[in-house]
Amino acid sequence: MCPHTSLKQQFLKKWIMGLQRCSFSKKNMSILERKKTIKLSADIAMASARNGTTRWSRALISNASKDGSDNRLVQQILGPDSNTPAATTTNKAGTRRASVCKKIVKRSHQIRRRRRKCVAAAPVKAVTSSISEHLVRKRRQVLKTLIPGGEFMDEICLIEETLDYITSLRVQVDVMRSVASACFSQS
Repeated sequence: MCPHTSLKQQFLKKWIMGLQRCSFSKKNMSILERKKTIKLSADIAMASARNGTTRWSRALISNASKDGSDNRLVQQILGPDSNTPAATTTNKAGTRRASVCKKIVKRSHQIRRRRRKCVAAAPVKAVTSSISEHLVRKRRQVLKTLIPGGEFMDEICLIEETLDYITSLRVQVDVMRSVASACFSQS
């Protein structure tokens, strides 16, 4: 993960470049078209600032590229010589994560066996456990819809990607606030 200021600089550079490329494509834009272009360019700039190292960034670019008019904007923002990030990347951390996941699955099976033995003795615990599991499952589903590409992630990856996505959104908001305050102070 890059330092916060470096990420802000990369985002600002790519966002301004994307806005410049989009402004030349159409001279007479409605307010809704401008809003869509600004949002799309900010999202694509943030995703490209991550260089396709996160799943949410690849999913964001992929989702924007699926739409015909957005695909043209994405290509303008990313540039003609750039390719969209690869859908899969393999690294040593992925194999480490798989072994950690196996350990977690093994532990959960052991816990389930213990619970089965204790269920007859403590029916109240089983009820509270099922309620909490239902709430966790429900919140996980909501989180999967909020994170780009989240519907294809397992729980551990979803948490990691969520943390990174939140950090990126904070950077995006900080940069946009700085630009807005600079514009208002000049007028």
